Amino acid sequence: MSANDTLDNWLAQEREILQRLERGPGPGVARPEQIAGKTGLEQMQAMLNGDIPFAAIAQTLDFLIVEVGDGSAVFQGTPGLHHLNPMGTVHGGWFATLLDSALGCAVHTKMPPVRAYTTAELSVNIVRALTPKVQRVRAIGRVIHCGRQLATAEAQLVGPDGTLYAHATTTCLVFDLHHKPAGGSTT
Repeated sequence: MSANDTLDNWLAQEREILQRLERGPGPGVARPEQIAGKTGLEQMQAMLNGDIPFAAIAQTLDFLIVEVGDGSAVFQGTPGLHHLNPMGTVHGGWFATLLDSALGCAVHTKMPPVRAYTTAELSVNIVRALTPKVQRVRAIGRVIHCGRQLATAEAQLVGPDGTLYAHATTTCLVFDLHHKPAGGSTT
């Protein structure tokens, strides 16, 4: 398959997902009752289906989730003029945010109900400059390990022709969601 065919497929998938998201609740934060009892994978699938809100930062930075699976997540981004640094290439923060989203959501898919995670470490290696001439890129995240206390994942940022623009790793802390009353009292 050529880069043009791949880009055409990516754009078609993007249009389909955007239509689902537009019919859904839009950007925001899921209410507790919307995610109660759901695994992380079920939550991510509900977001992708437009059943629960998606993260507002996706609109701000012009990217969206396009695929989720057990231990994986794929985000697609549109590098634009508003993402450029003073040198005329896409800002490293855009790379990092797109990769962090794929990494974190890949880890999220491994969470059972009432378990959560937070990023403890993020390492990004930008290996090639990116300009808006590249119409779309994908951040493909995969879990390497998910244990009781730690999860690790890796991701690559690639263009439709397979060009690697960056790669990243993360270590996440995994924990139970036990909310204590305000003030720390347990009685």
